[in-house]
Amino acid sequence: MDKEEIKHRIHDLTLEHKDLDDAITLMQERPFIDELQMRRMKTRKLKLKEEILLLESKLIPDIEA
Repeated sequence: MDKEEIKHRIHDLTLEHKDLDDAITLMQERPFIDELQMRRMKTRKLKLKEEILLLESKLIPDIEA
């Protein structure tokens, strides 16, 4: 992957992460919560965040010691 592809992927993942965050917030406002659905959404959100961080680390240039 080149830098532009990585940046595009980060953008897409960030949007999905935000959408999940919004959906989780809305779900928490309901009187009855589907705990399994909530757990799956939070797990997916965490995996997205981890992938975003991994891709962002690929954009940081290596420093020669």
